Amino acid sequence: MSESPEKVGQGLIDACNDMSGAGLVAGTWGNASIRYESNIIITPSGMPYHTLTCSDLVTMDLSGAIKSGSRRPSTESPLHLEIYRQRLDVKAIMHTHSIYACALAVARVDLPAILEEQTQLVGGEVTVAEYAPAGSEELARFAALALGQRGAVLLANHGLVGVGRDISEALLVCQIVEKACQIYILSRTIGSPYCLDNEEVILLRNTFMQNYGQKIQV
Repeated sequence: MSESPEKVGQGLIDACNDMSGAGLVAGTWGNASIRYESNIIITPSGMPYHTLTCSDLVTMDLSGAIKSGSRRPSTESPLHLEIYRQRLDVKAIMHTHSIYACALAVARVDLPAILEEQTQLVGGEVTVAEYAPAGSEELARFAALALGQRGAVLLANHGLVGVGRDISEALLVCQIVEKACQIYILSRTIGSPYCLDNEEVILLRNTFMQNYGQKIQV
């Protein structure tokens, strides 16, 4: 039996408060969503995370039509919808404006595969999508294209998008990528960072996906 929309919505709100508390966003910037059945539940535009209740969330179908909710959805809803349309495996999306990820996004420098945990969770490097204005359909297309089959994408002069199999994983992706961006920038000040090669990336990712964590007992 699937979870109720109220429980799913509360999980989204809790993750957004964790995102804000971790310093991944400031003020009301950033946004997040969860795929729920054939729709998505997304945060509203411009509302402080600590004030959100489930009645503030907006449910949309994948065409962008609002199914329930009286608030305006996040201005980045086109980006969320495009990723969900292109990636059937994605169940949750989080968009942050964290400092070190933004530094690479502003410099338009891709984050190479430098950490094992980054590679395991994200699937390798994190590339910078071509620039387009925030909230535009063009940005949505560029972001989904640069994301490909990986777990994160940098938005030029803007921020970071992380995806996952649930909202907790999407949040973790954003945290790990922010950590990797910081380490990459720092490592470049003391030397030349060594990057994991393609074979190592594939091995780490496959091992993580197949063997990490506990098996569910039926």
